Amino acid sequence: MDRVSTLTAPFLKRISLLKDGADPDAFPFDRIGFLNDPGFALEFPRRVTFFVGENGSGKSTVLEAIAALCDFPVGGGSQDHRRPADEGDRRSRLAEALRPEWLPRVRSGFFLSAESFFNLAGYIDDVGDIGAYGGRELHAQSHGESVLALLSNRLRDMGRAVILMDEPEAALSPSRQLAFLALLREWDLSETVQVIVATHSPILLCYPDATLYRFDEDGIVETTVERTDHFRVTRAFLANPARYLAEIFEEPDTGE
Repeated sequence: MDRVSTLTAPFLKRISLLKDGADPDAFPFDRIGFLNDPGFALEFPRRVTFFVGENGSGKSTVLEAIAALCDFPVGGGSQDHRRPADEGDRRSRLAEALRPEWLPRVRSGFFLSAESFFNLAGYIDDVGDIGAYGGRELHAQSHGESVLALLSNRLRDMGRAVILMDEPEAALSPSRQLAFLALLREWDLSETVQVIVATHSPILLCYPDATLYRFDEDGIVETTVERTDHFRVTRAFLANPARYLAEIFEEPDTGE
């Protein structure tokens, strides 16, 4: 491989389970069966990767472990966002059981978690780092506005970076999700940013040229957006919402 190709994303090429790394009696191995497979591994051949699956399927747990491998705080942020609450989180046990393969190792980046962004925004406001986020306190804005401030300013041009996002659509309207796709395209074409997103959004999953992994109780398989339940259920519902609502609201048969 030539030197130029090693300087472009994706930088994190693969994660795999270390020999004897899994502890079936400890979280998350006791909850997510496929993590106990000695052959567990994930490849990242493209600059953009999506994780999709039902609630509890393990996609956020794996993403959080990747964040730990990148040395990002489990509560979100970059390597320079350190809070006492980030230390000793039990989810780091999975990161300790994984072997990352980098080419090259990249330390710049950001972990955005919808679950913990409120606390991260408060930390950013408290330390006075608002200039990098558009100049306004994040808590002085709505949830969606503060996430957009992060995307449009702090993450707009990071150079070589790994950006991890857990359900960013939680704060974004459909039109804002489309705007996010445009930013995702900028990152992708720059060839300097690797993005891994866990999402339920059919809009985001439609992004082209991405690797899409479906998580379920049987493990992780590569798929296409058209084969995901998220896409198929949403498309079918919007095509005939009255029919779906009639089925959902139907009174149970009492036998009378």
